[in-house]
Amino acid sequence: MVIPWLNFSVLIASSFLFTLFYVKSVGPAALETQTGHSAYQRCAIHRMISSIFMIIAAANYILYHWFPLPVPLPRTFPWPWWVSAVIAVSIAVPSLYLMLRGVKDAGEETMRPKREHEMYGGIYTRIRHPQAVGELPLWWVLAFLVHSPFLVFFSFAYVPVWYYLCVAEERDLLIRYGSAYEEYRTKTGFWLPKSRNKNNAA
Repeated sequence: MVIPWLNFSVLIASSFLFTLFYVKSVGPAALETQTGHSAYQRCAIHRMISSIFMIIAAANYILYHWFPLPVPLPRTFPWPWWVSAVIAVSIAVPSLYLMLRGVKDAGEETMRPKREHEMYGGIYTRIRHPQAVGELPLWWVLAFLVHSPFLVFFSFAYVPVWYYLCVAEERDLLIRYGSAYEEYRTKTGFWLPKSRNKNNAA
C-alpha cells in the first residue's frame, strides 16, 4: 500500500514543480528588469527543469498501471484495453499535430527564450497557444493507455493549470512586445481560432 501512495505523491509534487518552473520560465522580460540580459538564460534553465519534472509526472502515470490507489473506482475500464488504446490514439493524433506544429513555428524559442526573437507566425496567426492545446490532452492519452478511470478523471486537474501557464506567459509577452502583442491578441483566439467573420467585422 505504500508504493501507490508514494507514486501518487511524487506525481503531485512533480506536477507542482513543473508548473512552478514553467511559470518562472515564461517571465524573461519581467525578470530582465531585475537581472539584465541573463534573465533569458535563466528562463531557459527553468524551462528545462520544468520539462524534466513533466517527464517524471508522465512516468508516474505509467507506474500507476502497476500501483493504483485504493480508491472507490474500478481499476480499469469495463471494455478491453484495445478500446482505450483506440481512444488514446484518436486523441493523440490531433494533439501531437498541434503541439509539433507549434514547436516548429516557435522554433528554438520553444525551449530557449531569446530577447531578439520576433513574434511567431504560422499556426500562431490563428491561435496563441497551439503547443498548450496540443500538450494538455496528452494526459488523457496516457490515462487511457494505462486503462485507468481514476487517471482520466485526475487529468481534468491539469486544465486550470494549463490555463494559468498560458495566462502567465501572456503577461510577460505583453511586457516584451507591448502594443503589438495586444493587437495580436484581438485578432487571434486563446486556445481556439476566432471566427473569420468576427475578425472581418472588427
